[in-house]
Amino acid sequence: MELTIGRFCCVLLSLFAGLASGVEITSSGPTSIEKASGQSVKLDCQFNLDSVDSGPLDIEWSLISNDNQKEDKVVILYAGDRSYDDYFAQMKGRVHFNSADPKNGDASINLTGLKSVDSGTYQCKVKKAPGIRSRRMLLIVMVKPSKPRCYAEGPTQEGKDIVLRCKSNEGTNPLQYSWDKTSGGKLLPSSAVLDSVGGTVNVRNASAGASGSYRCIASNRVGSEECTLYLNVTPPPNTAGIIAGAIIAVLLFLIIIAIILFCCCRARHRKKYEKEICNEIREDVPPPKSRASTARSFTVGSQRSSLGSMSPSNLHEYALKPQYDKIPSDEYERPPSSVPLPPPTATRMAGPNLSRMGGIPVMIPAQNRDGSIV
Repeated sequence: MELTIGRFCCVLLSLFAGLASGVEITSSGPTSIEKASGQSVKLDCQFNLDSVDSGPLDIEWSLISNDNQKEDKVVILYAGDRSYDDYFAQMKGRVHFNSADPKNGDASINLTGLKSVDSGTYQCKVKKAPGIRSRRMLLIVMVKPSKPRCYAEGPTQEGKDIVLRCKSNEGTNPLQYSWDKTSGGKLLPSSAVLDSVGGTVNVRNASAGASGSYRCIASNRVGSEECTLYLNVTPPPNTAGIIAGAIIAVLLFLIIIAIILFCCCRARHRKKYEKEICNEIREDVPPPKSRASTARSFTVGSQRSSLGSMSPSNLHEYALKPQYDKIPSDEYERPPSSVPLPPPTATRMAGPNLSRMGGIPVMIPAQNRDGSIV
């Protein structure tokens, strides 16, 4: 409350001093300026002095706060024939007096590298005792639209609805979008519906004639940016051919799997068969028969052939020879590891006694251990 009363008193004093002084601000330009961020602006404040103004000259530029509870921020100051441009840290290095000697009647300032936070109401106050004059100007720093992004949404096929979108991520509202075709007839399709605020173009029931290059322009009061898009409307796909191709591919895949499984099973069966053959060969087999049996059969056969060729007169002579009285032992039919048993003893009979008893003498040739006839 006290701050409001104090400001009101200052205004009254300024009015009273203005009536009593000859200081006049002569600037008559616009009091509202719109600029894009990054640009520069001149805030004009020209004045005239009168001979009655005899005090020191003071020039003050301040940024008026929107909140009455907060103080105004001094941006730049001229006092004692010297400029002070480092009062406001937010604008340090970006604000300067337009004239090297403002006391000549030019209190204008230049702001460079504008930012969106620089927006606000600026006041130029010229004081030369006993008079005070001031002028206010509204500065609006707008952000230029950033380069938009153009793209197509939905299937780009004939007979489908295609949506062309354009979007700029930065920029002070209100933003406006416009579309045009840069190829062919350079006219949007007759079925196209444009949304200048949303930045879309809806092409309904698109045809091949809608193909071509399109341009979108995003703009506001301080600038514009654009992007391009090439739209290619294709015929609908051959669904039957795709299905047939998919079926053939699946069948080929199954056939390949079946061949692989068959080869694996066959290889496994062959490996199993070879393993069984190897096991059968490794099994113990009975040793071959001894040569004794062969020799014995040969001996017996030889004895028979010999007996058949002998006459009764020779039988007695062969019976008396001891080498023919030996019978081959059974040790030749036994395995080599077994101990041979002694041959059974038999009562020998002489040839005449054998004849009297009705027997037929048999000549048995003698054999050595390896089965050969002695």
